Amino acid sequence: MRILPGDEGTTTAEYAIGTVAAAAFAVALYLLLTGDKISAALSELVQRALTLAS
Repeated sequence: MRILPGDEGTTTAEYAIGTVAAAAFAVALYLLLTGDKISAALSELVQRALTLAS
């Protein structure tokens, strides 16, 4: 396998960018799911599912 000149740290940089992107996505998803409107909608959905099942 040949390594091109100046290309030694590319893999590490790609992992770092991927890790930062995944962490940002996780924070955005957490904030979205813990918001009042989403929480209320999910609770209502679960309650409807439980009442339909019984």
